Amino acid sequence: MAKYFDVHPENPQRRTISSVADSIRSGALVAYPTDSCYALGCQLGSRDGIGRIRSIRNLDDRHHFTLVCQNFAQLGQFVQVDNDVFRAIKAATPGSYTFILPATKEVPRQLLHPKKKTVGVRIPDHVVTQALLAELGEPLLSSTLLLPDEDEPMTQGWEIKERLDHVVDAVIDSGDCGTEPTTVIDFSGGEPEIVRRGAGDVTRFE
Repeated sequence: MAKYFDVHPENPQRRTISSVADSIRSGALVAYPTDSCYALGCQLGSRDGIGRIRSIRNLDDRHHFTLVCQNFAQLGQFVQVDNDVFRAIKAATPGSYTFILPATKEVPRQLLHPKKKTVGVRIPDHVVTQALLAELGEPLLSSTLLLPDEDEPMTQGWEIKERLDHVVDAVIDSGDCGTEPTTVIDFSGGEPEIVRRGAGDVTRFE
């Protein structure tokens, strides 16, 4: 049965955030809100967490997982970014974008796209997510909480708790966070390629 954490959307309770972070370090899979929609998250190197996310979402090995980062200093440890790409990403973050980039050796192999050796990264504009990332001190391995055969992700923490009670370990509820997933931009070829149009404005990348 999943633990349920009711977190204030503007002033997240430090003790609660610390408790969630401890759970993640102990191997927990959590459903948490972002600036686009809910996501599933686990510790960066958790093989069990990756397997559970794949199972819940029915994902194949070509799916791009996302490293949700607190800031650019953290992001730069895990992906290769030249000056032009850095400026383009910097102008759009924090925000509802996921960027696909060549991974560094810091990224566990099981997270990489099998052929491209790329990974998704993003810096969210969400108070609760940022508080959790600050407490963790490392990126959260994530994937949008979009269930198989459903067109829209779930947006209510209580609903996620009811439906996924036996497949996730914790649910963070801080109110509505929108229904649109992130806009995905692939920079792995140097020029921006719009992979998915979502919550982030694509005009700057067209």
